[in-house]
Amino acid sequence: MTTKEMVYAALFAALLGVLGMIPPIPLGFIPVPITLQTFGVILAGCFLGKKIGTISMVLFIVLVALGLPLLSGGRGGIGALMGPSIGYILSWPFAAFFIGYFTEKAWSTLNLWKVIGVTLVFGVLFINIVGAPIMAMITHTSIVGALMGGLAFLPGDCIKAVLAAVVAVQLKAVSPINTVALRHVVRTH
Repeated sequence: MTTKEMVYAALFAALLGVLGMIPPIPLGFIPVPITLQTFGVILAGCFLGKKIGTISMVLFIVLVALGLPLLSGGRGGIGALMGPSIGYILSWPFAAFFIGYFTEKAWSTLNLWKVIGVTLVFGVLFINIVGAPIMAMITHTSIVGALMGGLAFLPGDCIKAVLAAVVAVQLKAVSPINTVALRHVVRTH
């Protein structure tokens, strides 16, 4: 891993922490609040790519586990990770990986609609499909009930996915994915 890649990973872990400073929106009927941190996860995948995006999310989770109050609402530590949000949070590195993987795959013909499709599938559906059942197990509620309650996240998550895709496409020229794509071209020729 290059120094530049480490800096990008650290910057995006920090970005997620900054997004955690924005107060969460509690829903009342589901113990997981609406936060802006999902935006950072999605952006990490489509801007940084699979490797750096995943590393940035793992770094963020490690920092939270060590006690840094980086989760929405200023929460941190193992206790914060063991709550109803754990399934959503643990899905973040995987979501960043899948978003990054498919973004990199389409890099040479990348357009906004492709990135929006990838971010909706892996940044919205995947995170919610992983997070809701784990929340149900922790709260001793039905999985169907948790998935139904999780529908409240979909409008906001879709907006975050589209915004992240727009930002990533606009910043394509400075994305670290360019380096990955260039290495791939050099290897194949």
